Amino acid sequence: MPSTVFAVQIEQDLGELLVGTPLRILIVIIVAVALQIVTVRLIHRLVRRTVERSNANYHRQPESAGGSRLAQRAGAIGSLLVSCVSILIWVNALLVILPILGINITPIIASAGVVGIALAFGAQTLVRDYISGIFLILEDQYGVGDEIVIGTVTGTVEEVLLRTTRVRDAEGTLWHFRNGEILSVGNRSQK
Repeated sequence: MPSTVFAVQIEQDLGELLVGTPLRILIVIIVAVALQIVTVRLIHRLVRRTVERSNANYHRQPESAGGSRLAQRAGAIGSLLVSCVSILIWVNALLVILPILGINITPIIASAGVVGIALAFGAQTLVRDYISGIFLILEDQYGVGDEIVIGTVTGTVEEVLLRTTRVRDAEGTLWHFRNGEILSVGNRSQK
């Protein structure tokens, strides 16, 4: 009799291992993919509506700088939101899948906290650059094509990224400024 109970237990454990666990993981992945698709579509719809509203406000003027500039900002903010949402969804999915596989996530989360604090101290300037870049885009301090003055450099903005800004001066020199180090900027294009 004990061998029968043992055989039934092995059969249940094997069934759980072969069917239950992969099925639960598959469900988590399907939910994560669906959630990502829905949120990305919502963000793209929000960006599209923002661009349409900006074009409606500037409809009397041919694709003015204001309309295209708002479209650039909306696109940049939209891609930033898509990246952040995707990271959050997949990190959460991983944190749900690991316990299904029988992995205790408590030490992982504790270690991640310690590593996160160490990285935060080590990457302060990098984080400052990204945060400054986000505010540069949100506040519309300058955009591509604007003539700006940063310190002793006067030139035309070629690219505004989250971490850096590229400016080409009158002599053709391409300058790269870290957004976290830009303390003041003069924009000759905004009147």
